[in-house]
Amino acid sequence: MSTVVMVIDMERGFTDPNGALYAGETVRRIIAPIRKILEEEGRKGAQFIFTRDMHDPDDKEFEMWPPHCVKGTWETEIDPALADFAKDAIIIDKRRYSAFYDTDLESILERIAPDQIIVTGVATDICVMYTTADLRNRDYPVVIPANAVTSFDPEAHAFALKHMEKILGVNVVPDYETWLRSQEKEPTYVYA
Repeated sequence: MSTVVMVIDMERGFTDPNGALYAGETVRRIIAPIRKILEEEGRKGAQFIFTRDMHDPDDKEFEMWPPHCVKGTWETEIDPALADFAKDAIIIDKRRYSAFYDTDLESILERIAPDQIIVTGVATDICVMYTTADLRNRDYPVVIPANAVTSFDPEAHAFALKHMEKILGVNVVPDYETWLRSQEKEPTYVYA
């Protein structure tokens, strides 16, 4: 089975307390679960794709958000706790919420042809959800371990997880280990 692990916007602008859009202590707590997923799936041969929010200094997005993750600044660097995994990863620099917008992600995924995509990162209700919607619109099976995503707003985070599960058909699981155990279960057969 071919797996892609996507790590969305786990860069210093969101993960560092000095970042313009620091997502708070919850973003520090998702690093260990993301590392676990990358370690385990890496051993199985998964392809890693890291996205980075990357803006021009005059980006229109700054009419809604404070300037953040401007090209050439330290904020665009992958969080040091995950940087080793990014060395052999495909890096997608994006300027909008969805990693598909104005990038070559679609052709990359077509070439890889994954059987499933595990999505992690920040922010659950923004870049994670919009990228996931575009993955599902292309019929990719998506798994999201809830302890490996976070957002600025706990209510928006909870809404996004529920929305992705109920509306987009994403397999939202509490954590990676729970998902692994569910994969190991023997199928139940019903005989007439």
